[in-house]
Amino acid sequence: MAAPEPDVPADALIGPIAAPDVHVMTFNIRRAADGMLQRPADRWSRRAPAVGQLLAAERPTLLGLQEVLPRAMPVVRDALGAGHRAIGAGRGAGGRGEGTPIVYDSARLELRDWGQRALSDQPERAGSIGWGNLIPRILVWAEFVERSTGTRFLAANTHLDHLSASSRRRSALSIRRLVAERALPAVVTGDFNAGADSTPVHALQSGRALLDSADVAERQVGARRGTYSRYGRPRPGGRRLDWIMTTPDVRVHAVGVNDHAPNGRRPSDHLPVQAVLRFGEGAS
Repeated sequence: MAAPEPDVPADALIGPIAAPDVHVMTFNIRRAADGMLQRPADRWSRRAPAVGQLLAAERPTLLGLQEVLPRAMPVVRDALGAGHRAIGAGRGAGGRGEGTPIVYDSARLELRDWGQRALSDQPERAGSIGWGNLIPRILVWAEFVERSTGTRFLAANTHLDHLSASSRRRSALSIRRLVAERALPAVVTGDFNAGADSTPVHALQSGRALLDSADVAERQVGARRGTYSRYGRPRPGGRRLDWIMTTPDVRVHAVGVNDHAPNGRRPSDHLPVQAVLRFGEGAS
């Protein structure tokens, strides 16, 4: 695995990674809400500094976020710096509401193409539903070039429905079709609201179209644990809802679940999942 940059913070799980490896993170940061109905651990005003500190320590090259409201993005941008750029709008009509943006280091990755689609029978109509989900669900995808090698790859980020099994299954099939159509080395990040033995995960992995990064990683960083902690103490065997999947031609150097709580505060009710990937040369 490529050596981390020399200024990696001591509290980072992985931290900045040198080219040509790509540090990927998926992170459901929880809706940025405050108010009397939110328990203290859930309030954005309390969690925002921890979100910022975690992202500043890790500085992923490519970041797939979920449950992102507009008021949360300044925290993300301040933590990662002006060189990181974001693509993706809200899931509602007119691009309003909660989003699943992809944030990337523009010094390391060149954006060639991108899009956002509704996970429905009308993918081009923002805010559309219809697979059993009562709220819109979306997918943001992008084609990048890793600048040091010139390798082109696909990234896709999503948040599957929390209630409808039908929506999760059909969304997974839509994502698998996208990966097949683009025919590039690919990484898929997201909160799938589904565990390892679920129908959507099996659909994504059918025919080895996508692989669980944790299964093929050369090295596990930290303990394997569930990713849905609900602000509690993370434990092995807990619910795993958050995923990084790759096509078989992507080399996975390392993977880990980040249980850090800056200054004793949990950034979210989900834990970030991180992986160090190699696209192109050296992939197997």
